[in-house]
Amino acid sequence: MERSFIVSSSPHIRDNISTRRIMLDVIIALIPASLAGVYFFGPRTLLVILVSILACVLSEYLSGKLMKRSNTISDLSAVVTGLILALNLPPTVPLWMVVVGAVVAIVVIKQLFGGMGQNFINPALGARVFLFISYANRMTNWVIPGTDAVSSATPLGLLKAEDAAQVVLPSYKDLFFGNIGGCIGEVSAAALLIGGIYLVARKVIGPEIPLTYIGTLGLFTWIFGGPTLFSGDFVYHILSGGLLLGAIYMATDYTTSPMTTKGRIIMGIGCGLLTGIIRLYTNYPEGASFAILIMNVMVPLIDRYTVPKSFGGGKAVERYS
Repeated sequence: MERSFIVSSSPHIRDNISTRRIMLDVIIALIPASLAGVYFFGPRTLLVILVSILACVLSEYLSGKLMKRSNTISDLSAVVTGLILALNLPPTVPLWMVVVGAVVAIVVIKQLFGGMGQNFINPALGARVFLFISYANRMTNWVIPGTDAVSSATPLGLLKAEDAAQVVLPSYKDLFFGNIGGCIGEVSAAALLIGGIYLVARKVIGPEIPLTYIGTLGLFTWIFGGPTLFSGDFVYHILSGGLLLGAIYMATDYTTSPMTTKGRIIMGIGCGLLTGIIRLYTNYPEGASFAILIMNVMVPLIDRYTVPKSFGGGKAVERYS
């Protein structure tokens, strides 16, 4: 009996997991952080989230039409970008700035570089940094949870203040559950960890980048973050700022993270060191956003030296008769 075989290029081991399913899992994982932001900062926070998502989806649809590309809004990647962008913004951000950030994330960072899978930095994070550089005052207008206008510094801002020794810092309990000032999605470490555990359990992300990122920052701030060596409050640094949001949901982005386990460990260590250096030795109290973007740019180099050569792809050996 004659049989025919189909020969195709690798990979030969495939999975039925779709982009839409992965994005849906990320959305589900971000629900606790989103609800925490709405709970602590009020209903306007929900409006910021919805505007960000709608602006990203609309930007993807219109840019796809103008560039004559197939419609990709059904894969939910634009929804994820909009949600992550919103969670990286202060609750007082003007809505027009949210739209500007969405356009930068989708059109400039994602679509102009070829669409999904072609961007060299995380779109939401790139847009967040663009807004921070362009509108620094509005992007650092923090409020005390439960109030509409009482300004407050973030925990890392208090820690970095000139009179930090006299400032009453938030307790670990407040840092863990979210009763602090900051971006919408970064205030509750508990909510972020719940979503992170879900993503690892669903095998959407691996633990390499989050664990090495958090561990490296903790070790660095423990050694160098206090008045003497090995006296820094590393728990405070881990629970504060955008570390958990960045380590779990942005540094693990498939497109902008290394392909191998070794590469992901290198990226996590690099992010942790850069975040610690920025927090301790610059005027900027936070560092996660810039650290991740710098390591995004380094990913091709990391892959170059960590991805194994394909079978038969080694250096040719000369033969002598």
